[in-house]
Formats: sequence, structure tokens, C-alpha cells
Amino acid sequence: MSPARLPGAGATAPPPHPNRGASALAVLTALTQGLATAGARRSRPVAEVDRTLAVEVRAVRRPCADVAELDLVPPGGGPLPGWRPGAHVDVELPSGALRQYSLCGDPADRSHYRIAVRAVPGGTGSREVHALRPGVRLRLHGPRNAFPLAAAPSYLFVAGGIGITPIAPMVRAAHAAGVPWRLVHTGRDLGSMPLSGALAALAPDRVHRRPDDAAGVPAAAELLAGVDPAAAVYCCGPPPMIEALRRALPAGQRFHSERFSPPPIRDGRPFTVRIAGGPEVAVPADRTALDAVRALRPDVPYSCRQGFCGTCHVRLVEGTTVGDPAGPGLTALCVGRAQGGSIVVDLGR
Repeated sequence: MSPARLPGAGATAPPPHPNRGASALAVLTALTQGLATAGARRSRPVAEVDRTLAVEVRAVRRPCADVAELDLVPPGGGPLPGWRPGAHVDVELPSGALRQYSLCGDPADRSHYRIAVRAVPGGTGSREVHALRPGVRLRLHGPRNAFPLAAAPSYLFVAGGIGITPIAPMVRAAHAAGVPWRLVHTGRDLGSMPLSGALAALAPDRVHRRPDDAAGVPAAAELLAGVDPAAAVYCCGPPPMIEALRRALPAGQRFHSERFSPPPIRDGRPFTVRIAGGPEVAVPADRTALDAVRALRPDVPYSCRQGFCGTCHVRLVEGTTVGDPAGPGLTALCVGRAQGGSIVVDLGR
């Protein structure tokens, strides 16, 4: 499964004190990325969009046994909205399920979007994606970017398994800008690690493919070996990898991360959600309000289960929540929890 987005996991430490060389590289990086995403020197500036797009599956490839790589094109031709490395789209699958997948192609090529999705045992979304064939039409929402590539003097990219999908365009952008970079890609075995083989063709000495079956699961010290203190570290992968890197990096090192599974509930307390005009729903300490509400109202939509995508945001009528990225007057059912004993929400239907 491709990573879901979580800006909370992407919290960034303050950048190192700037100097003239770093500032010059920052300007160069930003300029080059702008040109790359625009696709041509005379193209209009790329704007982040939040819209519904009709697309058609043009091609399906299998870079790994359990990964499907899809090219999505507009049925009538023409360019798709521009995007920047780290962006994702919400994909409406034929069943009506909404799932988020990182764009892993070339931002300069606006003729199609490319996503890569790992089959997850028991995962209904990934199973549907793997069953798609050329000619099938879908609807997308976005693209949106909660994991943007910021200008930096150098980069260390760390990807776990399918977490390479948002990282791959970042690597290509850094390489095109002439900014020093290094990539470490981990996975069960080489056969489970898509995209990084092609990235190694850019600069073989900068790409380290580190399968677990070679020497076990790598420790944070190995993944961070030789990192430049001024580098921005970007990581996408399982929560244990992200947390291990976060703890191992020195204070002040720039660290950006994106997890592709929901954050665990820690120190959760039970509370009650009352649906305006409806019943009360008990939320156990180890479950989310979304889980509890969907048990009663399975039509309540959701996508990332991590708070930021907005699909499960509903109006907060009464009460206060904590750990909630939704805006004023709203709550993200998938992560927000009542600060007191209860909240009242309006599902709008």
C-alpha cells in the first residue's frame, strides 16, 4: 500500500543557521524545482489544487511481484494539474472507496500521473487497485502536498519499502538541481523494493539498497551513517523506522517524515460521541471515534485515517478535542479525541 499522508509526522526541526553557500543552494533548488514542475520555462507557475479529475488507466506494470504501477491519463488528453515532489492524490475506486497514493512519476510530465501500490493482505483498497486494467475510468481529488520538499544544502532520503513512492520524485528533483543527496532504501528483499533500482542509474554511488534478508533490519545508526549535519533528512516508511531516526538525529537537524500507517493510540481515554439528532456512541480507549461511529454509520467517509486529508472532518457542535488537526469548529474523527468526557458532532446527513 502506498503511504498515507500525515503532516503531524512531518514536523520539522528548525533549520541550521544559514550561510551564503547554503542560501545560494536553496535558491538554486527552489528555482530548479519550480522549472521542473512547470514543465517548461514559459509554463504558468504550478498551483496546488483541490479538485475532482476524471482519469483513465493507460498502463499497468508490475515492478515487483506485489506492487502495481499505474499510469493515469485524462480521457480527453491535455495536461493534468501540476504537482511537486511529495504530492498525493485521493483515488475513488470503483467500489466507491477513497484511498490516497503518492505521485511517483515526473512532475515535469503532465501527460499522466503515476502511482505505485503494494498489495496488502486483507487490504480492500490495494486489492481493487491491483485488479484495475487499462481503460478503466476513475476519479481523483487533488493533487495535494502534505510532504513538500524544502530547499536545503544537501539531503539524506530514507525509504522503507513502498515508502519510496513520495521519495523518488524528491531524489530526481535534488539530482536535477545539482544539490548533494543520498538515498537509503530498505525492504524485506530486493524483490520488494520498487523504483530505487531506476534511481540508482542517476548516481550509483549515492543509492544504497539495503534488504533485510542480507543482514537483518538495519538500526538507525546504519541508516544515518555519514549524514551531513547540515542535510535535511526525509523519511517515509513504517512508524518504528521514523521514530528510530527521529530519536537518533541530533537536536537541530532538519527532519521531515511521512508514515504510511495510522499512528498508534497512546494513553487513550474512553469518551462519548453524540451524533446531533442521533444516538450517543461510546469510544473505547484503544479505538478512534471514526471506528466507533462507522460501526453505527458505515456510510461515514474516510481516507487516510491520519487526520490531515479532510475526508472524515465533521462539524464539532459541542466540546473540545485534542490531537486534532481539523480547523476551528471541526473534528477529524480518525484522530481527534474528546478533551473531556464527550463531544457532539454533526454528520450532516
